[in-house]
Amino acid sequence: MILRRCRRAVALAFALLGCIIRYWLVRLHGPLTVERRALWLQSACRGVLASVGVQVNFEGHPPARGLVVSNHLSYLDIAILAAIMPCCFVSKKEVVRWPFFGKAARVGGTIFLDRSSLASANAAVAVLAERLAHSIPVLLFPEGTSTDGSQVLRFHGRLIHPAIEAGVPITAAAIRYIPGGNTQERELCWFGDAGFLPHLWNVLGVSGFSAYVRFGQPEIYKDRRVASEQTRAEVIAMRNDGAPH
Repeated sequence: MILRRCRRAVALAFALLGCIIRYWLVRLHGPLTVERRALWLQSACRGVLASVGVQVNFEGHPPARGLVVSNHLSYLDIAILAAIMPCCFVSKKEVVRWPFFGKAARVGGTIFLDRSSLASANAAVAVLAERLAHSIPVLLFPEGTSTDGSQVLRFHGRLIHPAIEAGVPITAAAIRYIPGGNTQERELCWFGDAGFLPHLWNVLGVSGFSAYVRFGQPEIYKDRRVASEQTRAEVIAMRNDGAPH
């Protein structure tokens, strides 16, 4: 396991270097639009996941626009969903301080939010409303935090509201981790006060780690409470449907 971790750590370092090189190549070919940032992030996340041995599979149709709401198990969810489809994210402001990944999130067009600040929330809502007019989806984790996968927390509706006002479709997505061997999904989730680097070191040692995403059907809602409750119920149902065979 130590050898596997070391080998993947080296591969991750090279993948991150490749992300930096691709970023500057993108910069040389014109302005960094929201769409071009999302495409860079998709390429970067595919490389990072491959380097750490995470395979990604999905069921359903990844939406091309609108709002996507998903359950949240760890920072890996960002890479997993971005690898499937070009998109931008709404994320807590603490992500900015993560080594490399914080910078990558900023470059990729992430909307950062301080959940303790009303002014920050209002600013994030305004940016989110603007992003929904673009030709890529915006991805939101409406639980507001990551969990151990044992339950899906209540969906907060404040950041869902701009999609209601804009009349754009909202799509539910359910993420499941499928580790190999005797590892349980909970061991791969990043929650509570777990440290980022110790968790990443654990992930590097897991054999046969795959992520599975199910997408629901896009729906246009008229009420944010209804949207929050129905999309949460859909995510729970997709999670409870079990892992693919």
